[in-house]
Amino acid sequence: MKLIGTMLLSLASSLAMAQASNFHIYQELPDPAKMDLSSWAKVGKGIHAAFGDADTRYPKHVVPGATPLQTTWEVTAWRGERVHTQLVLWTGGAQAGVSIELSPLKDERGHRIDRARISAGFLRYVMTDELNKDGTGCGYRKAKDFDSSLVADAIDRVAATDIPDHTTQPVWLSVDVPAGAPAGTYKGYLKVRVGANFYPEMLHYTIHVKDRVLPAPADRKFHLDLWQSPDAVARMYQVPKWSAAHYKAMAPYMQLLAAAGQKVITASIIYDPWNAQTEDIYASTIKWTKKKDGSWEYDYRVFDAWISFMMQQGIRQQINCYSMIPWNLKFYYYDEAAGRDTFIVAKTSTPEYAAHWKPMLTDFARHLKAKGWFDKTVIAMDERPLKDMQDAITLIKSVDKQFKISLAGNYHPEIVADLYDYCVASNQEVPAAVKEQRRAGGLLTTYYTCCTEGYPNTFSFSPPAEAAWLPWHAALKGYDGYLRWAYNSWVQRPMQDSRFRTWAAGDTYFVYPGVRSSIRFERLLEGIQDYEKIRLLRTEFRQVGNMAGLQQLEELLSTFELDRLKTEPAAEMLRKAKAGLNKL
Repeated sequence: MKLIGTMLLSLASSLAMAQASNFHIYQELPDPAKMDLSSWAKVGKGIHAAFGDADTRYPKHVVPGATPLQTTWEVTAWRGERVHTQLVLWTGGAQAGVSIELSPLKDERGHRIDRARISAGFLRYVMTDELNKDGTGCGYRKAKDFDSSLVADAIDRVAATDIPDHTTQPVWLSVDVPAGAPAGTYKGYLKVRVGANFYPEMLHYTIHVKDRVLPAPADRKFHLDLWQSPDAVARMYQVPKWSAAHYKAMAPYMQLLAAAGQKVITASIIYDPWNAQTEDIYASTIKWTKKKDGSWEYDYRVFDAWISFMMQQGIRQQINCYSMIPWNLKFYYYDEAAGRDTFIVAKTSTPEYAAHWKPMLTDFARHLKAKGWFDKTVIAMDERPLKDMQDAITLIKSVDKQFKISLAGNYHPEIVADLYDYCVASNQEVPAAVKEQRRAGGLLTTYYTCCTEGYPNTFSFSPPAEAAWLPWHAALKGYDGYLRWAYNSWVQRPMQDSRFRTWAAGDTYFVYPGVRSSIRFERLLEGIQDYEKIRLLRTEFRQVGNMAGLQQLEELLSTFELDRLKTEPAAEMLRKAKAGLNKL
């Protein structure tokens, strides 16, 4: 159904103005789908509740039931693992003040998983679109040219909500199993409350906790690299960039990212590395000044504050500095003699390029070593041609051979030995022997998805299981982790409308303003947990010579090929593989 009408645009505009000052006020856009009133007429009065699953996006105005609904939920978990599902509510009449009462989980011996480790978040609906006719999500787009719909995605951690008549309201239920919880079978229940009244039936759930433990997120080996956008936070919160208010606003988002096991700080060391392709241009954290005498001065105060701040939030392993090869080859600086900001355009092979970068890299290396950050810092580029990369690598190494370098892009054997962090597109093939050799040498090899892949992907309309599928593919292919270019590069009205002028909806962000996680983000973390399980089991089985266990593990992984998604949904692949994994 095509989303049309000035009314929707007007409402979206007014919501955008309101949300900047109060993220707790949440009003969704009108549903463009036509409601089938005949199906709702069969729904009894009051509120109804059942467990669904984590793979289904339940439409807002469709009576649930296309997939099985249950009065119980049962799941197996390792100690230290987060597990989740959806509770589905639907109404035969408006319901005010709906909340979820959760009990602690207990086993027969009296061990508990406390209530504080169990959460229920009401899922909010955001406008999305669809893939291009060619099956990709890339390219300039207008909303009127694409089918638009509401999808449940943002997880709103509010105590209660009102649910209108004839409405399906999913609830995201999560349980964080403590790493110290003894193995056993833990049982609990939940009740749905409407105002002062309870839904008549309790819904029961059971977690079988295994005697295996996952490391804490910070200690997991999976190399998660989701790029951060400080500029988007400044716009959304209407605060000056790099002010105390800006850092205060960013802190909970970056803590959420650190809790996911993020390893990399994104630092823009030039202005606009990506040619203004996002809603917010990435500003430089370093001020470049060309002095009147022709020498250069570099102000690192913002860079230092940003890196220190991110390390305080718990992201400390790597600093990726973008980019020596911006997409428009423009290099901005302040010209002291002219008294204004200006720029040069220089190809990587030119003397002008070398003259611009060599003094900076020399001074930057000095500064990083003084701060104790040199070994963590990586000069990073993305999707740049081989020749340009070779030019940049030669220049970087001429300044300091110990500088680390990264590329996210196509696989080029010619430069594989020069790159500390090599992240290849999902359609690229890195020989297994190359990956093993790099790992043995302490080098990282990961992969990424962007708008190019119709699937698997993390668009707001993508099947949720595809986000969890991605780390399984990394485990199959021997990658060290996964990169996605945007953690929080928000569009104009991210809480209501995930569409963007270029790329498929949701491509630019995982989390929502108000520090709201999403189905996509939670499912990605699920896949990372599975990756860690696979890594730990592989190590254990090899150490004890359990060849049968290793064979079973590889058989579970073998289905996670890209081509397999053409014939089998990611959710079905995951269901079978996770069941087998939890038996090992």
